[in-house]
Amino acid sequence: LKETELGGRTRHRVDDRRAGCGAVRPTQVDCGHLVHRRRSSIEPVYDRIGMESLNILAELRDEYDRLDRILDGLGEDQWHAESGAPGWTVCDVVMHLATSEEGVVSSIANPDPVWTSRDGTLDDAVAQQVARNRSSSAETLARWRAAVGAALSALAEADPDQRVRWAAAPLRPLSLATTRLAEHWAHGLDITEPLGIDFPDTDRLRHIAWLGHRTIPYGCSLIGIDAHPVRAELAGPAGDSWVYGPADAETRVTGPAADFCRVGAQRLTPERSALVGEGPFATDALRVLRNYAA
Repeated sequence: LKETELGGRTRHRVDDRRAGCGAVRPTQVDCGHLVHRRRSSIEPVYDRIGMESLNILAELRDEYDRLDRILDGLGEDQWHAESGAPGWTVCDVVMHLATSEEGVVSSIANPDPVWTSRDGTLDDAVAQQVARNRSSSAETLARWRAAVGAALSALAEADPDQRVRWAAAPLRPLSLATTRLAEHWAHGLDITEPLGIDFPDTDRLRHIAWLGHRTIPYGCSLIGIDAHPVRAELAGPAGDSWVYGPADAETRVTGPAADFCRVGAQRLTPERSALVGEGPFATDALRVLRNYAA
């Protein structure tokens, strides 16, 4: 095991050459049933930010691949079954993911795309977008596959230092890729749990845990309270230790990374999780924990 630091992320991990955690190969970006040859666009990115940082793109691709295999095996009745997202069928969830990935491409192509402008809440905007775009299961799956392929290529080709507009604030492409992994994972739960489909936790959760920890101040801002440093010491699915935050923080959260991510996705309440919070800010930290934008 070795400790690494990446964009504010500190973790103990096994070498990234293990299964499910390889770096993006410079000769291709593989996304489900789509393979995009991108040698000329990806290799310069290695020079600017290094192969370690690009692991998020490889793991985003892996999350896309996993969901693609699940969706490919669904029957028509399963596509129209109620999902874990209130008011949405499985088909609605996939259409939401498709239009969101199309938004990734738009944001990278245009720093101020129209789709980010809204008068109401983000939830309202997303619901309206799904309602406008509802389609058959076959058309929805084809649209999602095209969208994730285009999004992954756009993220790989983007200037890693150029922030692009997103739901709550401008993000650098690799941070945006992390949000896409988090959203596909969370909605993967919404699709698989009601259908009784296996959806095991993977080491890709480390990116989602990093995102949740990193956005605690954002969560605090949504309810008007002050943020304080938090040390998160989490156990990954394989039992390795993932550590985020300063060692001298007065507040500490320990427990399974899977629970930390589920609380951040609001798929689990802190009270029903195995997380333990200690320190003056622990209750509030778990209350505002989120790995998605409002």
